[in-house]
Amino acid sequence: MKFSEMPYKRVDFEQLKKDFSGLTQDLVHAGSAEAAFEVHKRFYKVTGNVQTMMEIAMIRHDIDTTDEFYEAEQAFYDENGPVFQKLVVDYQKKLYDSQFRPELEEKIGKVAFRNIELAMKSVDEKILGLMQEENAIQTEYNKLLATAQIEWEGEIRNLSLMTPFLHHKDRSVREAAWPKYTAFFEKNREQLDDLYDRLVKNRTRQGEELGYENYLPLGYARMTRNCYGRDDVARFRKQVKEDLVPFAEELHERRRRRLGLGHLSYIDEGVYFPQGNPAPVGTPEEILKAGQKMYRELSPETARFMDFMCENDLFDVIGRKTKKTGGYMTMLPDYNAPFIFANFNGTSGDADVITHECGHAFQGFLAAEDPIREHADITMETAETHSMSMEFFTEPWMNLLFGSRAKDYVDMHLEDAIMFIPYGTMVDEFQDIAYVNPGLTPKARNDVWRDLERQYKPHLDYSGNAYFSEGRFWQKQHHIYDSPLYYIDYCIAQVNSLQYKAWMDRDYKEAWESYLKLCRLSASDFFDGLVKSAGLANPMEDGCLKYVVNRLKVC
Repeated sequence: MKFSEMPYKRVDFEQLKKDFSGLTQDLVHAGSAEAAFEVHKRFYKVTGNVQTMMEIAMIRHDIDTTDEFYEAEQAFYDENGPVFQKLVVDYQKKLYDSQFRPELEEKIGKVAFRNIELAMKSVDEKILGLMQEENAIQTEYNKLLATAQIEWEGEIRNLSLMTPFLHHKDRSVREAAWPKYTAFFEKNREQLDDLYDRLVKNRTRQGEELGYENYLPLGYARMTRNCYGRDDVARFRKQVKEDLVPFAEELHERRRRRLGLGHLSYIDEGVYFPQGNPAPVGTPEEILKAGQKMYRELSPETARFMDFMCENDLFDVIGRKTKKTGGYMTMLPDYNAPFIFANFNGTSGDADVITHECGHAFQGFLAAEDPIREHADITMETAETHSMSMEFFTEPWMNLLFGSRAKDYVDMHLEDAIMFIPYGTMVDEFQDIAYVNPGLTPKARNDVWRDLERQYKPHLDYSGNAYFSEGRFWQKQHHIYDSPLYYIDYCIAQVNSLQYKAWMDRDYKEAWESYLKLCRLSASDFFDGLVKSAGLANPMEDGCLKYVVNRLKVC
């Protein structure tokens, strides 16, 4: 069914409470493991429908943030989403304590029960009000960014539509565009400070109400970190500083020479060639068509996936003035359908939608065929491994998207992937410090960010931009506001994708078979078990990054 034809009906939470009461009672009184699992299949149906309605409302609101109907629906779910989470957790507690747990664990998997344990540590009646407040603050932040109006060349543009000019081949255009872009954040600096301050304090209170020292243990539980903890992440960050930052700085110096510059400025970040970065050839429709050809040729599995996506209009990728910034893939369980949301803006980022977001969607498409819904509940570092690795697996078809500049794109993409890891890891350390020290003033937080930039990106120079020089660049990173503690998952996954890059350069077919196996394994094992089964090194184990850097240096 095409997305535009999918019916929407607001979830009746009073009826939902009755449905969950019935499910819980039937589960408790089930006379056998088989009967208990039949109840659990009803749970799949009920939760799948709620998730589908909530996702449809969210997508349609994000497509047009000025749509009053879906704005009201989004506000409704901001308030009632935590209620749904609580109903799910209460049911899962009964599943966790079931007398038939051994049989159910055999059926559903040990990972699912560990995830239930973490979920039980994440939601409680006494913090529902705080969770609702958190949702409302996040919506306020996203609406602020979505309604940005920047006058440029006689037109009013939003933040996303300014991106081509921030990375323009003509340095004078970049010099003019960045101050225009930054002016929006400067104008709203106090509101941006206030929004994050409220989020940090809100999340800290949630953690404290549940008996934690601060938000971090709660945040790790909510990120479903089921086989590693904060100490493991700290060791990963140490590896990045010691082994990857020096390599990334070598690449920045190579980029400086390629650009013919005496010195790199912040306006040169993300610019790789003096003639400009390669951009996809063709209209958004032609890019999607090229993507369909690419996936048809890559494998039978990807062909079936992409045809399904295109036939059912499961993309919304055109940038518009009132559309939410950013991009994502989400699932519509009632239809076993992925949906991809993005903002095409004429840059290489448009191709990333066809590779990165389709990597998410491809794995989601495969996972939807598994009748055990918990197997689709992959943790984020695994999910991002699927997407970031797909970016590399599709490189042989980049001529369809970039024409004569396909090689430029492939070279740029590898450099960009490596250079991203220090930035993403810095985002994680910033958040770790912010939540350990929730009483930091906005200025103190900015000082932390600027200090971290000197550790992770020592080449960076903000001369001429007072706002970013104060340590405020982080305020444009919506994950910090919206998805606390998420960003390190990208970095762990990027290391996996770089392992696949080195592997496919040696043996593409063997690397693809490993990737396909990883996608199909889904959440049937913990992350450390998954990477081992796929033949990858665990990025959090000492020595992994040194190994990866050495492999990349000979690519």
